[in-house]
Amino acid sequence: AGRAARGQPRRPAERGGRRAELHKMAAAGAEAAAEEEKRLPEGDPESGGDSDDEGDSDSSGDGEDEEKENEAEIQRLEEQLSINAFDYNCHLDLIKLLRQEGELVKLRRARQKMSELFPLTEEIWLDWLKDEIKMASEISEREKVYELFERAVKDYICPEIWLEYAQYSIGGIGQEGGIEKVRSIFERALTAVGLHVTKGTALWEAYREFENAILETAQLGAETPKLAEYQAYIDFEMKAGDPARIQLIYERALAENCLVPDLWARYNQYLDRQLKVKELVLSAHDRAVRNCPWTVGLWIRYLLAMERHRVEHSIISEMFEKALNAGFIQATDYVEIWQAYLDYLRRRVDFTQDSSKELEELRSAFARAVEYLKQEVEERFSESGDPSCTIMQNWARVEARLCNNMQKARELWDNIMTKGNAKYANMWLEYYNLERAHGDTQHCRKALHRAVQCTSDYPEHVCEVLLTLERIEGTLEDWDAAVQKTENRLARVNEQRAKAAEKEAALAKQEEERAEQRKQARAEKKASKKAKKTKIGDKRKADEDDEGEWGQEEELPSKRHKGEGDGVLPEEDMEVETGLFGRSEKPDGPTTPKEKASTSRKDIPKVLHDSSKDKVTVFVSNLSYTMAEPEAKLRELFGSCGEVVEIRAVFNNKGTFRGYCYVQFREEEAARQALALDRTAVEGRPMFVSPCVDKNKNPDFKVFRYSTTLEKHKLFISGLPFSCTKEELEEVCKAHGNVKDIRLVTNRAGKPKGLAYVEYENEAQASQAVLKMDGLTVKDHVIKVMISNPPLRKLPERPEPGRASLALAPRHIYGARGKGRTQLSMMPRALQRQSNPVAKAENGMVQNSPAASCDPPAEPKKMSNADFAKMLLKK
Repeated sequence: AGRAARGQPRRPAERGGRRAELHKMAAAGAEAAAEEEKRLPEGDPESGGDSDDEGDSDSSGDGEDEEKENEAEIQRLEEQLSINAFDYNCHLDLIKLLRQEGELVKLRRARQKMSELFPLTEEIWLDWLKDEIKMASEISEREKVYELFERAVKDYICPEIWLEYAQYSIGGIGQEGGIEKVRSIFERALTAVGLHVTKGTALWEAYREFENAILETAQLGAETPKLAEYQAYIDFEMKAGDPARIQLIYERALAENCLVPDLWARYNQYLDRQLKVKELVLSAHDRAVRNCPWTVGLWIRYLLAMERHRVEHSIISEMFEKALNAGFIQATDYVEIWQAYLDYLRRRVDFTQDSSKELEELRSAFARAVEYLKQEVEERFSESGDPSCTIMQNWARVEARLCNNMQKARELWDNIMTKGNAKYANMWLEYYNLERAHGDTQHCRKALHRAVQCTSDYPEHVCEVLLTLERIEGTLEDWDAAVQKTENRLARVNEQRAKAAEKEAALAKQEEERAEQRKQARAEKKASKKAKKTKIGDKRKADEDDEGEWGQEEELPSKRHKGEGDGVLPEEDMEVETGLFGRSEKPDGPTTPKEKASTSRKDIPKVLHDSSKDKVTVFVSNLSYTMAEPEAKLRELFGSCGEVVEIRAVFNNKGTFRGYCYVQFREEEAARQALALDRTAVEGRPMFVSPCVDKNKNPDFKVFRYSTTLEKHKLFISGLPFSCTKEELEEVCKAHGNVKDIRLVTNRAGKPKGLAYVEYENEAQASQAVLKMDGLTVKDHVIKVMISNPPLRKLPERPEPGRASLALAPRHIYGARGKGRTQLSMMPRALQRQSNPVAKAENGMVQNSPAASCDPPAEPKKMSNADFAKMLLKK
């Protein structure tokens, strides 16, 4: 029976008849193994002999021996199974060896045979499924994996297989009916093993996370502008054909998607072909290139529209110069805009005249285009964008066909061929066709002879054209010369191709030899690792004997509690602690001057707020808690705005300043001037100044100094280093336009957040800056730049009466390693506290709330199926 039958069977306990049968087979295998061991030589590793020295002396030989031994073992196990197909352990050892050797076909066959004879355990199924999942990439292969999962869940109660099944199905969520299929699998899994005490929780948790992710994705899609829905609406209105409604829906869509070039292109095309109103058409084209200046197609359509509506030549030329400075993102864009402008100039020329001002301007523009691509474009992109010299080809066609100047056309084609195009057959045939139409037979023959000599991609085609020419128009001498030239050329080509084939075969042979060497090296490395593991195992066994002395971990010191040691909480922090968890005794010791002042303020009677004086009062917040004598400090600060009647600083029950106050003026104008001091730095913190409004009577009132809508002339920059100053950022931004204002975003303590808003003079400068600055490195930080478009601010939800006490309860109490994936909360959902509580609104904005941030939202990332599965079910 061999080594495969040693030990007890590894299969779980089954019914009495099957268990007895397996024990009998295992006993028979053990007897056969004992007989085989007696026949083994003394030095065999299985007999316990010492073979380390031999392995160290010839690791290469060991690797080959091990591989041969595995192959022999596989063959022996297969023979044994042919005799006794119900040898359970023999099946297991065969699968293990085949998986180790990477015999995928045999491995799949062995697993299939075993599954037909025995119900497989959860571990065996999981190994099989994971191997098949790695190899499944096509849809048909995924279907086979689904079938394998269906077989796997029928053998035993397998929570882990059901969970793996659900996770794998999420990978196909992008297919038709993918979401419904995932839900169906989850429902079946919960029906089968959802009540499993220890493992059923994971399935419930995974299903809930899946549905929450689907809901979150749908909500994100609803909040962002839906371009696809606008396009469907546009298609609907186009069928109805009402121009006013079509124009309106286009304008609505562009107002929310102004940086989508394709939408502008569709709108302009509709205006050009349907409405054809000059003022309306040109205005739309102008707005298109100002919003998306990097799109060459919009500039080309603008030039065509101006020509179509007979705009003056000087204005069109000026617009073309603007297009050259728009900052296109690839070299071919410059070729396209030049070609469009040259086509316009060509249409202005009257070729019936031998010479004209327009013709000279066209030739000058052709020469300038060639030079521009050679100098400006190549310097920026390291390529001209016109490797086939299409502009020079068009110039040559104009000279030959319209100006009857074949000599100039030949000069241009000679220049084209010297730029690396002489090896291409299509270039020679293009020149030949031009010469054939507007030249003479002598130049055609000369061109084809040069083509036969120089062409390297399709020489047979050029040879055939030359022979065709001589067959129709050539003399006998011309025919003989052409035949001799083509035969010699084709002979050289065939010889070169044969050498290339031999070289390729030699390289393939070398690659095979390298692959064999790599395979041998891996086998040697594997044998070497096995020998090292044997030595390490002996050493580890010796180390374990001393574990009683050194193996115990030293007990870590316990956490220091608040108030212990040298750390003393500030008085306002102590108030928070006592307010949440009960009153504490005031520490003994000498009273400081600050404490004396606080004690003296306890006796001050509370003053009720008079709402009738709100128009002459401002609310000041975000002040430092440690500010000494805030009344005097603020009176000095606000005295420049007008006469201050009263400053009411707010203190807690202990007399500690709470960081905000009310400043009452004599006149309403003084209160309005005081609002200009908003964000003024006071003792290192930005002071917030806002109108005094009762939020209970005006819950929708809010004050924010900056716009919360789309501003096309303003940029939002993120990823800035915290050390970046306003002056440094202005130095970077002013290279792309006139900067009107820069605002660095800070937190409540006045510390920078790495964000900034930069306002330019117009939209074109802002668009140009986005193209040039996005991805720029500033002090080793890569910044992101986009048009400013803050998200809509969510209003805070009002708490229900009687829930205040619940809000003070601790949210969760977790272990030392945090919350586990499968941890369930036993508190009723109706009593649970919101996972993202809304912070108190101050200064007209919700503080510390993601929904209240004025930063632009990050657009939802488009995820692949694998990314979506990872997001849902992170292990």
